[in-house]
Amino acid sequence: MINRLLVANRGEIARRVFATCRTLGIGTVAVHSDADADAPFVAEADQAVHLPGNTPAETYLRIDLILDAARRASADAVHPGYGFLAENAEFATAVTDAGLTWVGPPSKAIAAMGDKMEAKALLAEAGVPMLPTWTDADDITGFPVLVKASAGGGGRGMRVVRDAAELAEAVASARREAASAFGDGTVFIERYVERGRHVEVQILGDSHGTVVALGERDCSIQRRHQKIVEEAPAVLPDGLRERLHEAAVAAGRAVGYVGAGTVEFLLAPDGDFHFLEMNTRLQVEHPVTEAVTGLDLVRLQILVAEGEPLPLATTPPTEGHAIEARLCAEDPAQGYRPATGTLRRFAVPGVAGEFSPTRGLRLDSGVVDGSTVGVHYDSMLAKLVAWGPTRAEAARTLAGALARAEFHGVTTNRDLLVRVLRSREFAAADVDTGFLERHPEVFEPLLPADQLPLVALAGALASAAGRRASASVLAGLPSGWRNVPAFPQVTRFTGPDGEIEARYRLDRRGALAEWSLPEGDPTPAVSVVEAAPDRVVLDVDGVRRAFRVHRVGSEVFVDGPDGAASLTELPRLPLPTAELAAGSLVAPLPGAVTRVHVTVGQRVAAGDLLLTLEAMKLEHPVLAPTDGVVAELPVPAGGQVDTGAVLAVVNPEEDPR
Repeated sequence: MINRLLVANRGEIARRVFATCRTLGIGTVAVHSDADADAPFVAEADQAVHLPGNTPAETYLRIDLILDAARRASADAVHPGYGFLAENAEFATAVTDAGLTWVGPPSKAIAAMGDKMEAKALLAEAGVPMLPTWTDADDITGFPVLVKASAGGGGRGMRVVRDAAELAEAVASARREAASAFGDGTVFIERYVERGRHVEVQILGDSHGTVVALGERDCSIQRRHQKIVEEAPAVLPDGLRERLHEAAVAAGRAVGYVGAGTVEFLLAPDGDFHFLEMNTRLQVEHPVTEAVTGLDLVRLQILVAEGEPLPLATTPPTEGHAIEARLCAEDPAQGYRPATGTLRRFAVPGVAGEFSPTRGLRLDSGVVDGSTVGVHYDSMLAKLVAWGPTRAEAARTLAGALARAEFHGVTTNRDLLVRVLRSREFAAADVDTGFLERHPEVFEPLLPADQLPLVALAGALASAAGRRASASVLAGLPSGWRNVPAFPQVTRFTGPDGEIEARYRLDRRGALAEWSLPEGDPTPAVSVVEAAPDRVVLDVDGVRRAFRVHRVGSEVFVDGPDGAASLTELPRLPLPTAELAAGSLVAPLPGAVTRVHVTVGQRVAAGDLLLTLEAMKLEHPVLAPTDGVVAELPVPAGGQVDTGAVLAVVNPEEDPR
């Protein structure tokens, strides 16, 4: 029996495992880096052991430090979570050699599936269908192809290549990213299937020879080959579900699988399916399977690790439908690059439960109000899961909860998720891995641009109400009221599309006497129904609209019926600031310059790759904005930079005319 369990992971997965441990009466141990010292998962553990450093290589990837932490905390078992060391056969062996219980599959199975080429060969012998695969680029018989990391998953080190001329750089880039994420830069190449669907089967095995399929999940909605929306069960033609389950169970039996794992397949438009990979761990998206089966997969993992037989021998029945959305710290204005910052508010309405099988709305999050989102780890903040009697109800519930949630201080992909869930194509289950490329409209923000003036007005009125509430002189007068009505009150903000003004005038009763939009736009009739520091209600052409307002310093977060906006109130008398040199390219987020591809004085064309910046486990290319000459490269390869640091200066080429 396991008495005290160490989780060799962080964030929401550590909290997820701890939740089940509490129900089973098992003590918990967290390990944490410097950056995670104040993280929620550390506070929730019964004990926590500090791992000096910040990067994964310094902390969560150090087998020796993890085992020492288990010894110091008197843990008798280790759960690897997912990511980091979860699919590391050496780690599994080291845990068992140390006399600890390993809550995961045998190291032999991890090793066999960890080398994806070896896995393909082994499972092909078991009759599992495969895609054409190559390790030598000279053997490729046609394009497009997909370059993939042999170790790890999560879309890291994956590149689609449609032309032979692009192959060498794609392979080199994939190797660098795979080495950074998994410590292994080995890659291979396989045929890329256009409009394929990514469907995976959850399996569970025990040490008594039983391997069971617990149903399947559709994970086709992906960006940069990383899943963002998953659902269970998948919408499949008659007969295909049973064939997928049989292939997944055959794969598990072929490697003597014990514990929770996932066999991933690619469904081609013609109805054929092909093996992609087997993940020898719990998956990020396991909550949708828990929602429709009612099973606690972490509990089953622990029981199997203790030597107990599975309490089921066949695929369990499912009820209803569940959809999961991955909320990530990303900046839509920067091409959905990972974002950093401090979460001023993290609130989701209507949550029925956290970190355990739940009917209704479930939230698994690694962050809370005040959490700092840094550059060292993955950008995922939380998973929100909705269960409903039907697929349509689950999608509507999830979209509504996301739309009403308050995510303040860090930009996220919330609007993208809502638009996907509300799209006609998603409602019709017309999805595949190229969904986002074919539907650029889902990248539009929820808040229409023509609503920004109203949002700014609401923010200005709330700020004025806050100042008036704290006033000690003439507190009875409306904020901004003047004897001379020719001069309106003006509050300036920076918003999602640049600077915006709220220009208005209140009468002596505090009513809105007038307000105006930018010149040339029709101004709707607006009256103030309520104006408090945290809530503003406006009557707009006879329709009342309520805005929730949250202010932190100069930051003003406004959530309204049509969407949310983050505004920064500008000072009335701004201090002078230094100007950047023309042609300067600045870091969009903190990170490390991994490669510099040009030299000072080199002539470049618009779109040429200047350097690569690595942050939050991803590579970000920095491209020349125009034709010109490289004038400065202030940061060498290997240099660390903060947001806003100048990475390069390109002097634009003068027009010869």
